[in-house]
Amino acid sequence: MCGIVGYVGPRAALDVVVQGLRRLEYRGYDSSGVAVVSAGGQLQVAKKAGRIENLDTELAIRDISGRTGIGHTRWATHGAPNDQNAHPHLDEAQRIAVVHNGIIENFSELRTALKNAGVEFRSETDSETVAHLVAAELAAGATDLAEAVRLVCRKLAGAFTLVVLDREHPDTVVGARRNSPLVLGVGNRENFLGSDVAAFIEYTNQAVELGQDQIVEISADGYRILDFDGTPVDGVRFTIDWDLTAAEKGGYDYFMLKEIDEQPSAVQATLMGHFLDGQIVLDEQRLDASILREIDKVFVVACGTAYHAGLIAKHAIEHWTRIPVEVEMASEFRYRDPVLDRQTLVVAISQSGETADTLEAVRHAKDQKATVLAICNTNGAQIPRESDAVLYTHAGPEIGVAATKTFTAQVAAVLIVALALAQARGTKFGDEIAAEYQMLEAMPALITEALGVVDQVRTLAREIADAKAILFLGRHVGYPVALEGALKLKELAYMHAEGFPAGELKHGPIALIEPGLPVVVVMPSPGGRPVLHSKMLSNIAEISARGARTIVIAEVGDERAAKHAAHLIELPVVPTLLSPLLTTIPMQVLAAEIAQARGFDVDKPRNLAKSVTVE
Repeated sequence: MCGIVGYVGPRAALDVVVQGLRRLEYRGYDSSGVAVVSAGGQLQVAKKAGRIENLDTELAIRDISGRTGIGHTRWATHGAPNDQNAHPHLDEAQRIAVVHNGIIENFSELRTALKNAGVEFRSETDSETVAHLVAAELAAGATDLAEAVRLVCRKLAGAFTLVVLDREHPDTVVGARRNSPLVLGVGNRENFLGSDVAAFIEYTNQAVELGQDQIVEISADGYRILDFDGTPVDGVRFTIDWDLTAAEKGGYDYFMLKEIDEQPSAVQATLMGHFLDGQIVLDEQRLDASILREIDKVFVVACGTAYHAGLIAKHAIEHWTRIPVEVEMASEFRYRDPVLDRQTLVVAISQSGETADTLEAVRHAKDQKATVLAICNTNGAQIPRESDAVLYTHAGPEIGVAATKTFTAQVAAVLIVALALAQARGTKFGDEIAAEYQMLEAMPALITEALGVVDQVRTLAREIADAKAILFLGRHVGYPVALEGALKLKELAYMHAEGFPAGELKHGPIALIEPGLPVVVVMPSPGGRPVLHSKMLSNIAEISARGARTIVIAEVGDERAAKHAAHLIELPVVPTLLSPLLTTIPMQVLAAEIAQARGFDVDKPRNLAKSVTVE
């Protein structure tokens, strides 16, 4: 995944583009670069490996001016993350500049053909191929830059977003997309392109969704959109419902800590409008209840953190509806030939809406005639566009690469889905559904209360930051939370961390226990799951006897759990199925603070990007 910005208008393009890149750096931070066309038609390029600060140093000694520009922040796929492979890429005559997100799968044969024609390449990337191809189409008589880009796109295989400049047409920027995000920002006599609306939210809250296989040409005076066949099309216009302050750090040490604190509002916004006149209203497209009534099997497909939300969905849907649920890694889903039909509901969870593996799982499900419901945090993204319905999580922008508020918003969303299925199938009475939803609506206040443990957990994290490994144990919905805690620690602190169902401890993992090893335990509710609570106490006793340093997350007043805890983290009492909305908070804080104590960048962990747009 990479971040892309384009601008045409009255402002200094360099300032607009670099500021946009700063807000998109969560999408990639191996290198960054800009290209600006001056009014006189001079193409000026600067690019550097590493963080945007390195590009700032380069720009400080350059005089780059102009009203039209493009920029890129990279997560490397083809070619090492160095100056040479950084974007933008140019053609031989240095007329065309291209930035690219995605992978061009047939670049090798295209590159070979260009080399055979005498073209010399300066980089190892697949992206440079596009610059030379666009130049070739213009030389062959393409009527304008948009036409040249359109003709090139018809030759490309794979997933890509392209944004292109031509020094001989300094008043336009052309973008194109296939299976990779690009959104148009509409301003007052200025227009923008970005991988994400964060790129231009400082200047406008008006945006246009660009569809699959579409070309967009922007100028200061307006825009036009074509499909890859050259047919004019209309984009879908929408208003961005958050502002610049949502994308700023706001005095916090790092974005992730700010986003942990924003979870009450993220959950509240996600719940808003889904219970009207005593009925669950499932999605923005009003998926018909008659379809849900016929569902006899549910698959949840997702990757990473979203997969853990899916595991929680399984507990809620099966408990409230008695429909069997399978939770699948999206990357494996279509390759094992799952049994799907018209009575199957596939729930696809992706915060970005562009996760390549999940998108391909959605397409496979649609081919098999299943009904697909997307859960997504990004308006107009590809996964919701290709699904039958979408339930948006209104968590706002999440800059930290490790998911926090988008995870809790996803948990709230899957609980809405579970209640909607129960309502449609009649497995719960109306007053029961209303009572469940009322408890769900109380959660933002309880999450706020749970955030009171943050300082305690930050202190604890600094105490155990030198540990070689940390284990996480849970049962029932506590097991997905344990998995999420382990994933966060791997992502941010680069530590060995594993999450286990506590009942499996004696079947092998107990061999890992040694004196001083921190073990985080998510306790089941003694009131909601008394049998599991007793069994978990036995698990804690086993690991304590072997010298483990037990960190126990339990309900306030759970005195039996407190007796077994070297460190006790107490949270408000909530219904079992809703408890992950609280128990995940200490996990997030623990990982972030251990990472900071070890000297790592919490918001930009190594080798990771916010979403994975290639398989």
